[in-house]
Amino acid sequence: MSKTTLVIGASMNPNRYSYKTINKLVNRQISVKAIGVIPGIVSGVTIEKELITFDEIHTVTLYVSPKIQVNYYDYILDLKPKRVLFNPGAENPEFQEILEKNNIEVENACTLVLLSTNQY
Repeated sequence: MSKTTLVIGASMNPNRYSYKTINKLVNRQISVKAIGVIPGIVSGVTIEKELITFDEIHTVTLYVSPKIQVNYYDYILDLKPKRVLFNPGAENPEFQEILEKNNIEVENACTLVLLSTNQY
């Protein structure tokens, strides 16, 4: 089963966790899509600035604050992912409740840890 992952808050800065996550997903041969403020490329993955309607997104992993997430609520709901991961600092009870009401699994978890411990 494909676990195509959309990274929201993607960055070309090697010190950012979103950058490290994209690299780790690519190394695990997991299909990756990315959205960020600044367009670019990380490990062959294009970081899009626009909210593109990607097909068959399994997981959305968030690297943006709850304040910024508000701009993505409808977009993420329209993608109909199986799950949304709230990385440390991105936890958002309001959005989590909305997702759960739409039958989307929610986890407050670090994507890098899940990948490192084979729990992804």
